[in-house]
Amino acid sequence: MISFHTEELAFQLPEKLKHKQWLKAVATEEGKKIGELNYVFCSDEYLLKINQDYLQHDTLTDIVTFDNSESPNLIEGDIFISHERVLENGAKLNTADSELQRVMVHGLLHLCGYKDKAKADKSLMTAKEDYYLAKRN
Repeated sequence: MISFHTEELAFQLPEKLKHKQWLKAVATEEGKKIGELNYVFCSDEYLLKINQDYLQHDTLTDIVTFDNSESPNLIEGDIFISHERVLENGAKLNTADSELQRVMVHGLLHLCGYKDKAKADKSLMTAKEDYYLAKRN
């Protein structure tokens, strides 16, 4: 089950059903099944506090993903997304139309086991994001 929530933000994700179907298709193609997956759209301040409290990072970020899975093939977790960061990054990168979906699939790919700290891992993650973004349309 995929759920969408907001914290400290007035935001409604458009086309929720379409997003759910797309994210389920991504998980299926990655050989995973979605159990309980929560997307929480929030403010910069809210996500900064999570970043500080849980990851000891004192920086703004667009996404923080918590993996709650107990089985390797079952995706369960919480994905916190700063809507403010997504809007700002989308404007900077000229990806305003797709930036939210990129960040959403990025979090899901983390829960599928992909990393993005090393250069090669980041390249693979970006390629996967691009691939699944193209399949969304």
